[in-house]
Amino acid sequence: MARHRGREIALRVLFEHDLAHTEPKDLLDYALADESDVNRQFARALVQGTSDHLEALDSRIARAAIDWKLNRMPTIDRNILRLATYEMLYSMDVPISVIISEALELAQDYSTTDAKKFVNGVLSTLAREIRPEGDQDRPTT
Repeated sequence: MARHRGREIALRVLFEHDLAHTEPKDLLDYALADESDVNRQFARALVQGTSDHLEALDSRIARAAIDWKLNRMPTIDRNILRLATYEMLYSMDVPISVIISEALELAQDYSTTDAKKFVNGVLSTLAREIRPEGDQDRPTT
């Protein structure tokens, strides 16, 4: 549950940064004021990593999101995709199935009714590209 909360906080910070172009560090300091150490560390790592690799993440997402321009995507969906793509690439200890499931839950909670289908499609495409072997505990067929 702590990781879900960390992802939620990271998403809110990335969303606000994307909209208002406010410094992520300032947003994080405010967002994490009343959070546990575990949530603080995980959310900071996600925001920092996503911010550090933003251009590469956006490039991958743009290629996977057929017929969608990145700047035309809803801001919340774009940031859910960024966060999940970052985790797929740099959090090898987290199974793809967990990353996609968490992203779909965030889309359900914070976006439109069609967002889950869109996010799932893009992340499934990215998952096959980034980790073609799939999850270690789930053999691909």
